[in-house]
Amino acid sequence: MTDKMVVLSTAGSQAEAARIAEELVERRLAACVNVIGRIQSFYRWEDKLQRAEEYLMIIKTNEELVEKLHAAIAELNSYDLPEFVTLAVKGGSAEYLKWINECVG
Repeated sequence: MTDKMVVLSTAGSQAEAARIAEELVERRLAACVNVIGRIQSFYRWEDKLQRAEEYLMIIKTNEELVEKLHAAIAELNSYDLPEFVTLAVKGGSAEYLKWINECVG
């Protein structure tokens, strides 16, 4: 197991996802953010089935920054309840994991 994390979050537009991604990297809370666009999301909100076009952000960071990252996404995202799911990274390329360390913090 490593101290690296992949965080999943969504935004309501490509522009918002890009703005959030740039800000997270600029603040050194993320080494990299991939924005995957025009996904269809189906979910329950306010006791109704909802359908929305969203943009998925795949965020690479260190475990020690997860709380700050969560706060930043809550600040930057227009959603009332932004998605924030963390996935522990079990392993990976030593060079890539080292690069994450060099980019965040």
